[in-house]
Amino acid sequence: MRVTVCRFGDDRVRVAVIDRSRAMPVVADAGADTEHGRGLALVDAVSQQWGYDPFRWGKRVWADVVADDEDSPEGHVPIPRPERSELLPPRSPSRPCCSATAGTDRPLGDLMHTLIAAPFLEQHVLVRPGSRGGALLPEDRYEELRTVNPVASTPAWLVAAIREQWDDLDVTGRPVGDFLLVRQPSDWGYGKASYELNLGCNYDCKHCYLGVKVQSGMAWMDKRRCLDLMAEAGVLFLQVTGGEPTMDRDFMRAYRYAWDLGMMITVSTNGSLLWRENLLRLFRECPPYRVTVSMYGAAKRSYDELTQRDGAWDQFVQGMNAARHARLPLRMSIVVTEDNGAEEQAMVDLCTSWGVEYEVFTNMTPTIYGGGEVLTAQSKEHLRLRKTFTGCNAGHTFFHMDPHGLVSICKIGRDDQISLPHEGIEGLARLGAIADRLMLRTGGCSGCAISGSCRVCRPLAKHYQEAKAPPAAYCRHGEKKAG
Repeated sequence: MRVTVCRFGDDRVRVAVIDRSRAMPVVADAGADTEHGRGLALVDAVSQQWGYDPFRWGKRVWADVVADDEDSPEGHVPIPRPERSELLPPRSPSRPCCSATAGTDRPLGDLMHTLIAAPFLEQHVLVRPGSRGGALLPEDRYEELRTVNPVASTPAWLVAAIREQWDDLDVTGRPVGDFLLVRQPSDWGYGKASYELNLGCNYDCKHCYLGVKVQSGMAWMDKRRCLDLMAEAGVLFLQVTGGEPTMDRDFMRAYRYAWDLGMMITVSTNGSLLWRENLLRLFRECPPYRVTVSMYGAAKRSYDELTQRDGAWDQFVQGMNAARHARLPLRMSIVVTEDNGAEEQAMVDLCTSWGVEYEVFTNMTPTIYGGGEVLTAQSKEHLRLRKTFTGCNAGHTFFHMDPHGLVSICKIGRDDQISLPHEGIEGLARLGAIADRLMLRTGGCSGCAISGSCRVCRPLAKHYQEAKAPPAAYCRHGEKKAG
């Protein structure tokens, strides 16, 4: 049995008891001398309304409690209590974004979902964890799913839409609540976020932009609260990164908690621990959207040299063999440096032989502290011209959070951070203005006549300037002077 508590606004809290018994609650007619049977009568007396949600494995009995007038905000109008004491009929779980449980790390409504219906950047989508595909939902269909009874059979239109997108998934005749999680709308409009679970790593790569790698971060309860706030902000796609996130003590429960909240999770990793059975089991039970693995060489010597860890190549191979056998949705980030530059094609060929997507990265960036020491790891003959920077929605539709809950517009622009644990979701209201300010062409870029053709954003240009990097690395004027 589990107890959950969730706030539904300034004036209402829902308390629920979840168990695996399929026996539905009945209000007993307890006599004056009876020692038992008054539980639901007491719930009815103190709650604004109550009811139950049956599931195939058990049930959830819930009650909504309204705040007293003396505790209510100024101008608050209390919700009238229904003039009835009978049991309310089964209804669709509200699936609030900010639910949390007592005595467990799984949120309210912990049905193992197969599909997610959610708002995303002014649209509505139907997505499947572990799958790259998805479908757009008309607004009226999404609204229908928000109110559908979880025990009702799947509507014919949804059966057809699912079959068209995923031919291995047939939900004909199945209750909607068996497989679908419906995310609620958010007033904040954020669709994506990245979460740096820690800065610690089992490698010491020469090119790493994090600089000092320290195992530190928040206590689990603060991590969980931040994930709740991300969900409340509307985040559907979440990148979990580090450091090496899979070595964090809270990685597994943070991953599962975010997954239960209805997030499509990308794990960015060096792959060295993907052979662990507990991780593979987690990914089987809660499929990731993608697992992005950094690749630092095609042979033991170069790989161990760049990571500065003896045996790192062996760990990588072991992890990749396990990940491929488990059919994880892999994508490789091929990192080309001075140590492995001669193996660029070999790394590409290895990814091709595995049948895995890949992207090649040749240009290193300064550390997040503006340090230029990592730039020496670049292979000059492999450097490539970046595309012209045409803008991004950093701080407006996505954001980054570091291990201490400090939110910034992205991984690069970390100035003017917002403490999510201390300020709460209201702190995000300042993020858009911070983003607009950080993107202004200042600090030597003011008045530049060709700023529209820059190849890097202003925050990244600032890091290059602080690192005293050659202007050709980030500035069009520098490119011209360098020939």
